[in-house]
Amino acid sequence: MTQNVWDAEAATFDEQPDHGLRDPVVRAAWAELLLPLLPPAPAGVADLGCGTGSLTLLLAEAGHDVCGVDLSARMLDEARAKTAGLRVELRQGDAADPPCPDHSCDVVLVRHVLWAMPDPAAAVGRWVRLLKPGGLLLLVEGRWSTGAGLTAAECRELVLAHRQEAAVRQLTDPALWGAEIEDERYLVVSRS
Repeated sequence: MTQNVWDAEAATFDEQPDHGLRDPVVRAAWAELLLPLLPPAPAGVADLGCGTGSLTLLLAEAGHDVCGVDLSARMLDEARAKTAGLRVELRQGDAADPPCPDHSCDVVLVRHVLWAMPDPAAAVGRWVRLLKPGGLLLLVEGRWSTGAGLTAAECRELVLAHRQEAAVRQLTDPALWGAEIEDERYLVVSRS
């Protein structure tokens, strides 16, 4: 996917319930999923492929220092509008090789980005290098009914090539997505 494609998607991207988190039920479901996993605030979180900044906003409102990175300038414009007044840094860059220093993050969060990487193994390796010792890697991914995506087993193996631990949690709760789902969606949690 190119910057132009994501720029064109920016104006309507948040119309999907799990993208915009506008529905209070969907937003609460994401907060209940992610916030208990994070270290105490203020943790340094890199939200890679942050899009319009919905998760960036959620984490910043919980007191975390969030750096959102996205390829699309228009997505970042939407993210800036959402996060105005909060302690958030937004950077334009490729999520596969984000403009963040090695060993600078307590948490790296990436949602529905890895599957689209030309070299997923290299991307995971780069993301792991961003983490401070003991840092937390959170990957929300899926294998969609279209056949696109990564299975949980594939994603877990990519993480285990760089980390000692990778736990998978299936994300079947319709509250996360704003509707029932038929495809595989999951969270990989790696603490070491």
